Amino acid sequence: MAKGKKASEPKGRKVTLKMAKAALRLTVDGKRRLDLSNMAIASFPKCILQLGDLEELDLSRNLLRSLPDSIGRLTSLRALDLHSNRLESVPRAVGRLRALVTLDLSNNRLTSDPAALPPETGLLSALRCLNLGLNRLDAAPDFLPALRELRELGLYGNRLTSDPAAQLLRRLPKLQRVNMADNPLPPPSPSPPPSPDPVSELYLARRDDLCHACQRRCQRERQRLESRACGQHTPTHHKRALLFTGLITPNSAAQQEQEGLISTPSSVHPLTPGWDTCL
Repeated sequence: MAKGKKASEPKGRKVTLKMAKAALRLTVDGKRRLDLSNMAIASFPKCILQLGDLEELDLSRNLLRSLPDSIGRLTSLRALDLHSNRLESVPRAVGRLRALVTLDLSNNRLTSDPAALPPETGLLSALRCLNLGLNRLDAAPDFLPALRELRELGLYGNRLTSDPAAQLLRRLPKLQRVNMADNPLPPPSPSPPPSPDPVSELYLARRDDLCHACQRRCQRERQRLESRACGQHTPTHHKRALLFTGLITPNSAAQQEQEGLISTPSSVHPLTPGWDTCL
């Protein structure tokens, strides 16, 4: 190499029209698909513009840094796969690809700047699946609410500090899935624990089945509940109903006590000898 001459960057593999026609295939549902993935292509092969009836184009895993405006001539495209390239921007002409159903721009170098992701992308009225994961987005693109047919959206692996999913779900009625993984989102605020329901935690047990420590704890809890009921000026014959509301009583006499039909001093005693309550 001559002194002072800089080494030029690799130009990548050149794709000819003959190569493109040889790579053209028909999918099982009869669509014309061109797969030029993983071929070290550094510049968009303009020869494929002569294949104007292409419906699926795969240029993923190449070295593309930009796309020409002429890509807007591929108006029959339904699927465009550009993932794992070096794209820093998308041309405004992409808005002319109105038949697009799937657009994969993941694993590139795109930012939230409108110059990188132009608002014309919102003109893709048939788009159902958009993958913008593994880029450099710090905010969701403004054109997203215009994609009324969108079902799936990938925003994972970016630099988003706020979650737009709730807002997007309201504005995009057909949106079914949003992938927001691996973003520096703030942790969700913890919700307060639900307050315990004393009735739902009330059990009826035989005193003989409880250990000495449990008997003492149940007795203390019983005294606490009775003291609280007395502090609220609750009549004595209603104490039983407060303590055992909703329980199935072991006999009719105890049930009558709960209903206030019998008001005797024994109403504050256990329902049946040998039974006690435990929380």
